[in-house]
Amino acid sequence: MDADVIVVGAGPVGLFLAAELKLAGVEPLVLERLKTPSEEPKARGLGALATEALWRRGLGEQLAKADVEGTKDLARDHGSTRGHFANIFKIVPREDRPRTNIWQPELERVLAGHAAGVRVLRGHGVTAVESDVDGVTVTAEKAWRAKYVVGCDGGRSTVRKLAGFEFPGTPALLRTIAGQVRFAGEVPPAGRYPGGAFLHGGSMVGTTEPAANPEPVTTADFAASVRRITGADVVVEEFREERRFGDQARQVPGYRRGRVFLAGDAAHVHSPSGGQGLNLGLLDAANLGWKLGAVLRGEKPETFLDTYTRERHPAGEAVLRNTRAQSALLAPGPHVDALREIVAEVMDLPEANRYFADLLSGVRDRYDFPYPAPKPAGEHCPDVEIVDTDGHESRLHEHTRTGRGLLLTSDHVTEPRVDVVSATNTGPLLLRPDGVIAWAGEGSPATALDTWF
Repeated sequence: MDADVIVVGAGPVGLFLAAELKLAGVEPLVLERLKTPSEEPKARGLGALATEALWRRGLGEQLAKADVEGTKDLARDHGSTRGHFANIFKIVPREDRPRTNIWQPELERVLAGHAAGVRVLRGHGVTAVESDVDGVTVTAEKAWRAKYVVGCDGGRSTVRKLAGFEFPGTPALLRTIAGQVRFAGEVPPAGRYPGGAFLHGGSMVGTTEPAANPEPVTTADFAASVRRITGADVVVEEFREERRFGDQARQVPGYRRGRVFLAGDAAHVHSPSGGQGLNLGLLDAANLGWKLGAVLRGEKPETFLDTYTRERHPAGEAVLRNTRAQSALLAPGPHVDALREIVAEVMDLPEANRYFADLLSGVRDRYDFPYPAPKPAGEHCPDVEIVDTDGHESRLHEHTRTGRGLLLTSDHVTEPRVDVVSATNTGPLLLRPDGVIAWAGEGSPATALDTWF
């Protein structure tokens, strides 16, 4: 074997998964098609759960630093730092579970540093994936062997296609073009028009209209889109940092086929509305990494890996559901205009505003366990404050860098399978390595310990 696990794709999901595997004591190998990291802006933020996942691995200081500039950029480009649902910018972010505003290229640099020591081979495009009873052979310049392979290679995933995963879903209804634009002469008013929407809330300008030409966006293409929507004959002098995306929504029925797994956009694609893609993909990696490690170390049977699809597929379904709803609210027409007005009014209600904030952050996600586990078991634990028996204060993320499970308890106990931390103000709680609460409350955590460790 050339590695325990081959990870295809050195984007944020692939790099984070590789780092998680390394932390779990197994040897990953990352194969990346591009010779150099992409500087394309793409995503610009992490949701609360992905933010917490990276803080748990010691990246909090770097994220906090990047968030300062990222928040300034968000205000510049959108004219607001509030979250949005279908471009209704009213969502007040939760202070207790904050997101991180960071451009994807900067995030990749942070994660590349975090994955230092992992073999990353660039310029290695995958051309074949073949599984057998002992492992997987991945052809990329040469043949590479590993026990498992994980496709983290994006929405057009080569691994997904080569391994024969189905990818059902809905085609794109709308197309959005955005970028930094300089016009010559007058600019039509921003807003919704009968044929689509023309947006310019800050320095970022964009159009959204029914799905049209899928080819790469040019300056002429953008100008034509503005004319179709507004009727104004605009002249575009400069168009840079251009982005084009649709709202197709697809998801593989299962995230695993034998020894081949998918994570991130390789497993699910959807509209970027609400900025949920990175959050979803990084949590896929957090869920899968420690489980592969447990199986490869011989601590759990291979059937343990089936919990990956059981837990992450519903999370992906939830994002596809809310992004489809956002697409419905972005479509042109007077009926949709009326619906948007009502939704905007509902968002002014504090309870509704919190609902939309939680929906987009994923904090409402809860995994079903194979044993009785009342809430908060199954939920992702926030970065709680911990006070030990001596009165010392700390935060949860300060105790999670080992990548092991964690038991927070005021009792003096010994449990070799997980780290034990004294906590008098919270718990008792048993946390999995991905920050999910495996057990909480009175009684014995024995069943939860046996299930996950």
